[in-house]
Amino acid sequence: MSNWQQPVLALAALAQACAAVKQLARHGQLSEEFNRDALLNSVLQQQPESFTAIYGGTANLQFGLKVLLAQIGATREKDVEITRYMVGALALARRLERKPQALQKLGERITQLERQQSQFMFEQGTVISGMAGAYSDFISPLGRPLQIHGKPALLQQQTIQNQIRALLLVAIRSAILWRQVGGKRRHFLFSRRRMVATALELLRNAHPSSPDSESSV
Repeated sequence: MSNWQQPVLALAALAQACAAVKQLARHGQLSEEFNRDALLNSVLQQQPESFTAIYGGTANLQFGLKVLLAQIGATREKDVEITRYMVGALALARRLERKPQALQKLGERITQLERQQSQFMFEQGTVISGMAGAYSDFISPLGRPLQIHGKPALLQQQTIQNQIRALLLVAIRSAILWRQVGGKRRHFLFSRRRMVATALELLRNAHPSSPDSESSV
């Protein structure tokens, strides 16, 4: 992969997870295009064969690439709410990286969850609950929590809360990966056109045949 493809894919995963959070909070369910399980499984990939293997392949991030293009491209389709979640996840990732002990403990918890899924065949709902617990234990204490907008009746449901927290954990993992593969905040100012071009290229390769209330989490 080129030097730009990995950071853009990490941002696409971040955008896809944040868009999924918005969808869940407002509608209580996700359509197939969000590829929820691929996003969630990315957190459990501790020793992937390649960068794209973290997300099960670029095809699983097609929707995220479209969301990212809408956010950073020269369009009028920007979603302020998704942007806010993305910025919040990037900020939480930076705070987490400044807390090596918390980062280590989070890694140990994720390893335990991966073992529960792979060796003991825990149900997905149990793994999601565990990921939500990891978010609450290691991310929430880092500072001011993200405010999630949505329908109160949905945000009060434990299953929705768990999915939202698990997806925010996906977003933060992707934000950390973005920094690890060379992503920098200045790229949003000085390299936006390059990022857009890379996202379009990745999207074309994935499609070779195609031209309100608040809840703290």
